[in-house]
Amino acid sequence: MFGQGLNFGGIAGGGPPYDIDFLVVAGGGAAGNTTRTTSNGGGGGAGGYRTSYGTGNISGGNSPVESQITVSTGATYTVTVGGGTPLNVTGNNSSIIGGDVSMESIRGGMGMNQFDGGTQSGGSGGGASGNYSGGAGGTAGQGMSGGNGTKSGCGAGGGGASANGSNNGPSNNQGGAGGNGMASSITGSSVAYAGGGGGAGFTGSAPGGTGGGGASGSGYGGYGTAGAANTGGGGGGAPSKNQGAGGGSGVVILRMATSTYSGITEGLPIVDQTSVTDTTILIFNGSGSYTA
Repeated sequence: MFGQGLNFGGIAGGGPPYDIDFLVVAGGGAAGNTTRTTSNGGGGGAGGYRTSYGTGNISGGNSPVESQITVSTGATYTVTVGGGTPLNVTGNNSSIIGGDVSMESIRGGMGMNQFDGGTQSGGSGGGASGNYSGGAGGTAGQGMSGGNGTKSGCGAGGGGASANGSNNGPSNNQGGAGGNGMASSITGSSVAYAGGGGGAGFTGSAPGGTGGGGASGSGYGGYGTAGAANTGGGGGGAPSKNQGAGGGSGVVILRMATSTYSGITEGLPIVDQTSVTDTTILIFNGSGSYTA
C-alpha cells in the first residue's frame, strides 16, 4: 500500500551520488473571465510538463525526454508544486531545486477575455476569445500554444502538453477544444497530465484536453469546469457573463531504486514501494523536500 511520508531505507550521507527520474508539472492557467455581457473566455493553458522517464519525444511540446537528475547523498532537494489558480490568473511554477539541480516547469497561461485582456503565454499558452486572433505560445520543451480566435461569440482552447488548443468556430458560437496533455508511466501506470481547458461556446460545451483540462460552459447558464487537481490542467471558459474556471494544481514525481532511497522526506509525499519492483516512487501533490 502507499504510505504518507513513510521512511524506508538507510540514513542519508556518506554514499555516492545517484540518478533519479522525474516528472515535473506546473499548475494550469485559468480561463478568461469577465463580468461584461459577453466574455466568451478562451481556455486556460496547461502547466509546463517536463520528464526524464521513458523514451522518444514524450516530454512537453513533443520534445525528447530529458536526462535524469543526479543527486548528492546527504543533500536536500526542495520540491515546489504549483497550486491551482483562481479566476483570471496564470498558473504557478513547479520545481526541484537543490545542490546542482535546478529544474522548473512554467505555469500555464491564462485564457483571453474578449474585452478585458489578451492571452498569456506559459508552459502551454491560453486560448484566444471571439474573433481576436493570437492564441498565446507555449514554452519550448514544456507545452503547446493556445488556439486562435476566428469567430465571434466563443473562445478557443488552451494549449496542452502535446497539442495546440483548437481554434474556435468554424461557425459562430462554437468553442474550441483544449489541447491534449501527455501520458506518463513513471508511477508504473499510464496517467495523462497537462491538458488545456476548453473554450467557451453557446452551442455546446467544448471538451478539455486529456490530462485534466476543464470543459467549457455553454449557453447563458454555462460555467466552466476547473482543471483537475494535481494534473496541471487548464480551466474551461464560459460564455456570456458567466464565470470561467481556474486551473488545476501541478505535481512532482520522483522515481529511484529502492536501494538508494534515503527515506528522508518532508511535506508528506505519497511513498510507493509496491507498484514497481525494487523501485521507490515519491508523489508530491504539495510542496516538500527529499534528502538524498
